[in-house]
Amino acid sequence: MNKKRIAVLVVVLVAFCSAASAGEVYGKIRDGTSPVGDAASVEATCGSKKYPEVKTDKSGSYRLVLAETGKCTMTVKYKQQSGSLDIASYDDAVQIDIALELKDGKLSVRRK
Repeated sequence: MNKKRIAVLVVVLVAFCSAASAGEVYGKIRDGTSPVGDAASVEATCGSKKYPEVKTDKSGSYRLVLAETGKCTMTVKYKQQSGSLDIASYDDAVQIDIALELKDGKLSVRRK
């Protein structure tokens, strides 16, 4: 194998390892006792970096990949309302199941 191929292989491996070390946040969102289905979306902000909104699937599951670790804010949008909660992102994946509730006409978001 020549030096050029080895250099390319090293670059690809380093890029793969950096992507693999990013923190993943996943879970299910429920409205009361029922999954929200594909009617909700989730986004996160970690420091000054804002991650794009992702839709839940038909079972109410979501998955975000965050490059930063530490304190983040997750915002859930559901039925033309939104609510937020503070979360922590780690190098390893973390499961955060969420319960939604309407209180006084406002969407309440909490960990389940």
